[in-house]
Amino acid sequence: MSNLELQVLGQDGADGGGETAACCSPMVREPLGEEAAVDLARKFKALADPVRLRLLSLIASHEGGEACVCDLTGPFDVSQPTISHHLKVLREAGLVGSERRGTWVYYWVLPGALATLAALLQTP
Repeated sequence: MSNLELQVLGQDGADGGGETAACCSPMVREPLGEEAAVDLARKFKALADPVRLRLLSLIASHEGGEACVCDLTGPFDVSQPTISHHLKVLREAGLVGSERRGTWVYYWVLPGALATLAALLQTP
């Protein structure tokens, strides 16, 4: 396993079959490269907005791990186009995936993205 990979573990902590997810070494072990810093800054910037952070949490905690955009507009005091903009920012930052099904778009959190952020913030 290289410094740029994080081993994915099962929920019980067991080895997930040797699968790996790309991520960054924690900053306390080695300095970030320019490309990694740009990618991580985009992810953290997307999460720095309270609406986007709440959207990510709503999607992650939704039954089945994915949510229809129709389920995401009610909890906020902003317009549907504003919600769509925030979802686009999260998608472009690589934090959520999406798929159109008929007239609705469904979103889910990309676990590899969260693993990358978590690994970066871990101390040795």
